[in-house]
Amino acid sequence: MWHMGRQCHPSLSPNGGVVSASANCCTGGRTRNNKGESVGFEMARALETNEIAGVVEDYRRCAELAKQVGFDGVKLSAGGGYLIDTFLQSVTNERTDQYSGSFENQTRFLFEVIDALKTVWPANRIVLRISLNGAFGGMGSADNLEILVYVLEQLSRSPVGHVAVQDGLGFGFTDKCRLTTAFDIKKAYKGRGAADFVGFGRAFMANPGLLERFLNDWPLNPDVEYKYWWEPTMGTEGYTDIPAYEPKPESA
Repeated sequence: MWHMGRQCHPSLSPNGGVVSASANCCTGGRTRNNKGESVGFEMARALETNEIAGVVEDYRRCAELAKQVGFDGVKLSAGGGYLIDTFLQSVTNERTDQYSGSFENQTRFLFEVIDALKTVWPANRIVLRISLNGAFGGMGSADNLEILVYVLEQLSRSPVGHVAVQDGLGFGFTDKCRLTTAFDIKKAYKGRGAADFVGFGRAFMANPGLLERFLNDWPLNPDVEYKYWWEPTMGTEGYTDIPAYEPKPESA
């Protein structure tokens, strides 16, 4: 579940326009309009304080609809430079109301949404995705590590099913961040037991029959190039045309 925030194009949101935590614009990159054309980003307006409750209700309603059609749970995207992320990060949150000025305030919108989802789903059916290392669209605040720690501390008191901490993408990192790398997460998992599990996804994209490869110690393909992840003009290339691994027959 996501709200694209300032990464959306006005043609896809004609009634309310493009909204963000504050009136600002993505820098670098492009988005798509309602015709599927690649276009530049446009200036977003700040979401009014009295509009926020309505957005929270939209999230709750989406969770309700997901349950009605048979989903097993919901995953809330609070990263990627999308709407919730622009509230979390000080580089995009320039508000002067109760949604800015402290970690408690910067995360208020996030936890209002999570609380709304919990009225529909039990906590163990809710996943939170957060990606404070991303640099896309001008994201990346000097205090991102501290914000992440604060979010995790609050979730330890009122947990969700699990938290997916996205490390980095082809979007790149920002030199404003103190990175929490996959290596650090591995150490936390194996050394201190601070993580319950560490997941991954890219290997599944590049390796049909990945579990069989693991079981048989077969070689893995390199990661699929980032351009194939999202560009619709690529069609099946690099997406569903990767052959399964065929082991060589043993010599007689």
